Amino acid sequence: MTGAEEAARPQPATTQETEFFWTSGRDGRLRFQSCTACDALIHPPGPVCRHCRSHATEIREVSGRATLIGFTVNHRFPFPGLPTPFVLAQVAIEEDPRVRLTTNAVDCAPEDLRIGLRMEAVFERAGETWLPLFRPAPDQSEPGEPSAPGRPEPGQLPADDPPPERVRDRIRPPVHSRRFEERAVITGAGASRLGRRLMVPPLELTVEACEKAVADAGLTFDDIDGLSTYPGGGAYGGFAEGGVTALESALGIRPVWHNGAGETFGPGGSVIAAMLAVAGGLARHVLCFRTVWEATYAELIRQGRLRLPRPAGPEGWFKPFGAVSPSMMLAMNAQRHMHRYGSTRETLGWIALNQRAGAALHPDAIYRDPLTMDDYLSARTITTPFGLYDCDVPCDAATAVVVSAAETAPDLPGQAVRIEAVGTQIVERPEWDQASLTHEPQVLGQAAHLWTRTALRPADVDVALLYDGFTFNCLSWLEALGFCGIGEARDFLDGGKNIARDGVIPLNPHGGQLSHGRTHGMGLLHEAVLQLRGEAGARQVAGARTAVVSSGGLTPGGVLLLRTDG
Repeated sequence: MTGAEEAARPQPATTQETEFFWTSGRDGRLRFQSCTACDALIHPPGPVCRHCRSHATEIREVSGRATLIGFTVNHRFPFPGLPTPFVLAQVAIEEDPRVRLTTNAVDCAPEDLRIGLRMEAVFERAGETWLPLFRPAPDQSEPGEPSAPGRPEPGQLPADDPPPERVRDRIRPPVHSRRFEERAVITGAGASRLGRRLMVPPLELTVEACEKAVADAGLTFDDIDGLSTYPGGGAYGGFAEGGVTALESALGIRPVWHNGAGETFGPGGSVIAAMLAVAGGLARHVLCFRTVWEATYAELIRQGRLRLPRPAGPEGWFKPFGAVSPSMMLAMNAQRHMHRYGSTRETLGWIALNQRAGAALHPDAIYRDPLTMDDYLSARTITTPFGLYDCDVPCDAATAVVVSAAETAPDLPGQAVRIEAVGTQIVERPEWDQASLTHEPQVLGQAAHLWTRTALRPADVDVALLYDGFTFNCLSWLEALGFCGIGEARDFLDGGKNIARDGVIPLNPHGGQLSHGRTHGMGLLHEAVLQLRGEAGARQVAGARTAVVSSGGLTPGGVLLLRTDG
């Protein structure tokens, strides 16, 4: 490959449905699919209008004008044709602000950008496609009357649908009073060794965690009649063990039921699926597992011994613009939260400091050295507003739990952890860049749904194990679950006392993914089990009998409410 080819921006993949969009810039015009029944723009393109469900659509030329609704200056992740730092941005299309594009802001200094700027499209050729980029428009005066509902005023964000404060209005009530959660318990939990670049096969770690979980439940592998995992073999970068097929082949379990899927409620989705299986009488003991091999995988990529897969699916709408890390997408949501509600970098910093304090008490945590606010604020920038300590720690590890039919619990030696409720409802668009503006996508609906399935309330929760791939994930879950109001995290987190081990809601007392290690949510469930059993050692939260556990980072999330009778 020549130097020029290495410097060229990659061409996005096109399909029959998307080719018009990627080639419309040939004549300098921006075009979208449009509904002829309600005049809505449809993006990404689809066979039906999501607003009125009409099948009558056409391709429509638009003005190319838009409002800047978010941006992040990427310092960490290089991309062909985009030397760092570069600006990843999101804009709301003037004709229909419900449609947003992930793009690059060009022809301006990053320090001159602000939410609410009027932007205009320009195009850059990449192979046989034309990428729509956006620059500040010469005319920054207030636009005229909106041609569609929801156009933001200058300096404002378009409205979320539904607004964060009104998500509960969209929650569906339970079908009946009988809850499947009552028929499932967690009887065992286990974790493999955890470390940076262990350089051991991921299946070895999976087996190690599963052996510990099954033994912890007082069972043998012959008792296991179900297997469940997330995201399954070959999904999400390939840095796992290979899913149910690989584990079943290694152990010879012969399950009567199995599950492995990425389109579920984050890593906790494997547990919810297992609960349904035992509640429905299809299995008695389901082994759920998740392995991350990210640190070794990244090292093998660096050495040239593995190749990165080509992005496909929904990611194809934002990765051509250099959005190669979830941190860049979530950073724009964090920036919008700061813009709307006044949260600051220090707000996020209290989360990072809290996790580090917890990790200092965990013998297996990767980062255990003390962390100060000065350390946090002075750390190198990753992608604004995130610095190094806003991001979780890639590692190699596996986690497993055993979900059993509730009627088997009295026959087992350990203390079973009961599942009080789950939260799973989606109320927003599933695409990362079309979903919630001011919070992590796929959090608000799931959190609100949880409280419709239990009489318990946030004040009844003793410890929170909340997904923290980035500090902002935690902030989103804290507000969504009602530990503080929407937009109130700045005051709630100030000083860090409310989330300390002896605070209002102890948060991730083991260090979370920010300091303990990125176990992709299943490590949070493992810690919750230990806390509720009183087995967490020096980091034990006194009197912990109820725990909330969330999972999912920019994926369809899920949340579990656990309790113990002890």
